Order: sequence, then C-alpha cells, then structure tokens
Amino acid sequence: MFRKILVANDGSDHARKAVVAAIDLAATYGAELHSISVEEGLPKYAGTIDEVDEIKRQLNGAMRAVNEDAAALARESGVELQWEVVPGHEVEVIVTKCKEGGYDLLVIGFMGHSAVFGRIWGSTSQNITRLAPCSVLIVK
Repeated sequence: MFRKILVANDGSDHARKAVVAAIDLAATYGAELHSISVEEGLPKYAGTIDEVDEIKRQLNGAMRAVNEDAAALARESGVELQWEVVPGHEVEVIVTKCKEGGYDLLVIGFMGHSAVFGRIWGSTSQNITRLAPCSVLIVK
C-alpha cells in the first residue's frame, strides 16, 4: 500500500511515537523510510555572531542526535531510515518535501515542542494535514 514514507521528527514525545509508527509501517509494507527535522529559527536578537553560531551548533547537534537515535531504532526493525535536517518554517518545509519527494504517506506527531504556541495560533499538524499532497497519519 505504501512505497515511500516520510516522518517528521522534532524530537518531542509525539514525534517519537510517529517515528515508531512509521518504522512499523515501513517494515510491514517494505517501504522506503525517510525522516525530516526542521531546524528551528535562531534568536532574533543575538549579542554577537559567535552567539548565533553557538546556538546553531547546539540545534544541529540536538537534531543529529534525535535522528541518529531514530535511525538506530529503525535498524533494530530491519528498516533503513534516511534522514535530513532542513532549516525553515516547519509547515512549508515538510509540505514541500512531500511534494518533491513523491511520498505516499506522511507520519507526524499530534503535538511537537511548540504545544502552547500551537494552541494559540493554530496547529502545525492541522496545517500540514490540510496542505500535504499525500495521506497523513497523525500519531497521538
């Protein structure tokens, strides 16, 4: 049923559940599994360029660790997980990746790190579901 699956992974508890579900589906259907993490924005008012560079290194390190953990989890199930970290707005980046990558299924967590912000301004998962060109599985 699914040939190519994309899972969005921001390192939150809901994203981890989405990763587990995506691994299970990829193993069940023999599908390709890809993961995308969107690099969060840098602070608008940094004191120095060194401060910006340090924050960027920390964010990249955190996302690398999250994705390496997900790849190890996938390997335990006999699934290869190809991952990448991309800067930008999460909805735009994920929807664009779905369109350009020809994915059959997008798997996302119900709520990520910005749970409070999402309740005030609208749900990222809701916007992604509305705009995605493929089927979307939202994992709670």
